[in-house]
Amino acid sequence: MTSSKGLEGVVATQSAISSIIDDTLTYVGYDIDDLAVNASFEEVIYLLWHQRLPKADELAELKQQLADNMSVPQAVLDHFKTYEIKNVHPMAALRTAVSMLGLFDEEAEEMNTEANYRKAIRIQAKISTLVTAFGRIRNGQEPIAPKTDLSFAANFLYMLSGEMPEDIEIEAFNKALVLHADHELNASTFTARVAVATLSDVYSGITAAIGALKGPLHGGANEQVMKMLTEIDSVENVDSYINGKLDNKEKIMGFGHRVYRKGDPRAKHLREMSQKLTKIRGEEKWYEMSIKIDEIVTGKKNLPPNVDFYSASVYHSLNIDHDLFTPIFAVSRTSGWLAHILEQYADNRLIRPRAEYIGPGMQTYVPVEER
Repeated sequence: MTSSKGLEGVVATQSAISSIIDDTLTYVGYDIDDLAVNASFEEVIYLLWHQRLPKADELAELKQQLADNMSVPQAVLDHFKTYEIKNVHPMAALRTAVSMLGLFDEEAEEMNTEANYRKAIRIQAKISTLVTAFGRIRNGQEPIAPKTDLSFAANFLYMLSGEMPEDIEIEAFNKALVLHADHELNASTFTARVAVATLSDVYSGITAAIGALKGPLHGGANEQVMKMLTEIDSVENVDSYINGKLDNKEKIMGFGHRVYRKGDPRAKHLREMSQKLTKIRGEEKWYEMSIKIDEIVTGKKNLPPNVDFYSASVYHSLNIDHDLFTPIFAVSRTSGWLAHILEQYADNRLIRPRAEYIGPGMQTYVPVEER
């Protein structure tokens, strides 16, 4: 046996959910460019879970199901208030809260297809409420109940700020949710499939996936991008900052992707929204800095930006706390995780790879007194 570090180039399973072929990302055969421009996040959820776009009545039913299940048990919300330290990372709080949700679900251990789908609805609906509630509670504010007449994207922004979002804000956030929904067999999705392949429950699969997404090499990159932009602070400082990083062979967050060679097809959509939102906010410097960084890194390293790079300035322009960027990723990617979990259950085999052993050869035990 020979190993592949990071499982690079290894095809681990078959899936009908999403694909990355020749730098083109598709969800069930639909080009991400088509969906980013035209689809609502709710349509994408249905597409990923059913392998087809919904009809009007099916979409209305899904929206109603999500709206009806957005409320979170009070005990889970109260748990957020018990944290004694104030710098709890939101991804750690989200990981714990999703696990707690399973304790309040009477169907948590039911493993039939219908029960698992109902749990998928509940988790997708509630994860948005969890993130917004935590964001408010830690700032001494009370959670805001969702509005049943708002879209998924609009509800998130409303529950976070308490104010009705503008159309451009809803458009930008819906686009971000669509673009982050699924991405083939990424680290967190693979983690979710490994977890449920043991026939563990859906809540365990999503909790495991959140743990994998928390890392800065996966979901945490956009938070690091905004940290970098904040440190640079002005367009005039970009050259010295970025060139200094490159000269020291330091990683520039938000650039390059293992599965893309010509560039991440999702980045251009968020670049466009970054330009629009920063102009509206009168903070064009975030977009201008991003463009200049893009030019330097792409030009010198031939590493185009990935989806994380421009999502940072988009979320910042929506007045979202920087450490909530990764939980927002989780809100969207939950739709993909759940699609893969349901697909894994439908044709399950325990995922149990082997390892190439590189340790010492056969040894003989020696009593402790003789060592």
